Parts: sequence; structure tokens; C-alpha cells
Amino acid sequence: MPVRTEYRLGEFSWVDLNSHDLQEAQRFYCDLFGWNFLLYDTAGGPPYGQFDVDGKSVCGIGEMSAEMKAGGAPPVWNSYVNVDSVEAVAERAEQLGAQIIAPPMKVLEAGWLAFIQDPEGAVIGCWQKGEHFGAELCDAPGSRCWNELNTKDADAAASFYGELFGWEFEDNPHSPTKYLVVKVASRAIGGILQMNTEWGGVPAHWGVYFFVGDIDATFARHTELSGQICVPPFDTPYGRMAVVSDPQGASFSLIQLDDPSD
Repeated sequence: MPVRTEYRLGEFSWVDLNSHDLQEAQRFYCDLFGWNFLLYDTAGGPPYGQFDVDGKSVCGIGEMSAEMKAGGAPPVWNSYVNVDSVEAVAERAEQLGAQIIAPPMKVLEAGWLAFIQDPEGAVIGCWQKGEHFGAELCDAPGSRCWNELNTKDADAAASFYGELFGWEFEDNPHSPTKYLVVKVASRAIGGILQMNTEWGGVPAHWGVYFFVGDIDATFARHTELSGQICVPPFDTPYGRMAVVSDPQGASFSLIQLDDPSD
């Protein structure tokens, strides 16, 4: 379902980048993915814009506050889950042992958001739609296709998120380490990977995958644009992928899917 007009409750509906320098990040991603950019009127709020492909929105980008930058906050890609009430989800999350990083707030007429830090420390956004329901394009080249939690205790994470969002889970037999596929209404929407000792002290975090038509060409262009390499391209049962970061340090994954419908 590349073109979307709505999302089920519990599905990922949006991702955005919290950058140090919006203009520099905009140039990097537009060059890398061929995205177009639109800067929003935030009515005096922090700078925020949208990337699109052929007029279909794919994700957003904002610039973090001077206070956050001074405090050492790194650039990061955020994942948002579609919910019917951010207030109810935030309240339930606290009951399940999470912390509320950003309490429920209204974002002009676009909708309402909240940020939650799960018991293992990973941060995830919740989005209650107003005029903005989420990305109009996903699971197509140049757009988001997967969201993945990297955590030290996959079973504990599944228990938390299953209670919070009603997610269901299925073991991935192809993964060398424990991997749970996240499902909503029998549709795979993301995954939970249990980090092993090779991850060292990397904290639990949510990551974003972008679908590309030619990963080796995209990876080469990423390097030319001064992006950083985390894991160079390698083959998986689902396609060839790589883990990279932009010049400001925000990490994300690239994947050339063998079967986009799977």
C-alpha cells in the first residue's frame, strides 16, 4: 500500500528528523533521495518542514532548539505510532513503567503528539491525527518502509508495546539473534531486535528504514555527500541493506527490497 490516505491504530504513520541544522540536512536528503522540500508556517514555532516525492509526503524535518543543542542532544530520526488519544496512551505508558519525555501537546491544527521513553530507554512518538494523518507515501522507493527497535530485552519490549499499542508478534527465523516481527491486523509493520554483546554500550533505540531502488548507488552517493558509514551494504533474506548516518550524525537504514509486497 504505497499511497496512503489513513493508518490503522497502532501503525507507524510518520517519521521525522530532529536535526541540528535544518538547511544543511534538507540539502543532504534532497540530494540523496531526490526528495522535494516544503517549509511549513509554524506560526512562530520551531522551524519544521516536509519532504515529498512527486507531491506525496514521506517524512518531516525540524531543527532542535538551541537549548537542546547546547545540552548535547544528538540529531535523531523519530518514529510515530498512530493512536486515537495521546493522553490515554501516555497515561497507560506510565502505568507500564515508561517515562513521558514530552507530554501530550497540540501541534496547531495538524494533530497531537507525545514522546514516551520505554522501560529500556528507547524513545517513541505517538501521533493523534488532526489535519495531518501521516505520510502519504510509504513502502515505495524514496520512502519509509520499516521501523525497528534495537533493545537488550526483546521479550520485555514486546510485553510493554503489546500492552500499550495492542501489537502482535511473530518470531523471525532468519535472524541470527532474537528478532520479533511486529504486526497490526496481521500486517507486518516493524521489528524488535535483541542487541547482543557486539553492540557494546549502544542504548536501546528505534530506527528507521528507507526503501531505495539501487542500494549500492545510493550508498555511494551517501558517501560522496559526506555521510557516515555504520554498516556497509550486506545481503539479507529480504534484500540488500546498509546502516548509515547523515553528516550531522543521525543514523538510518537503507534497504533495497527483493519483494516490496512481503
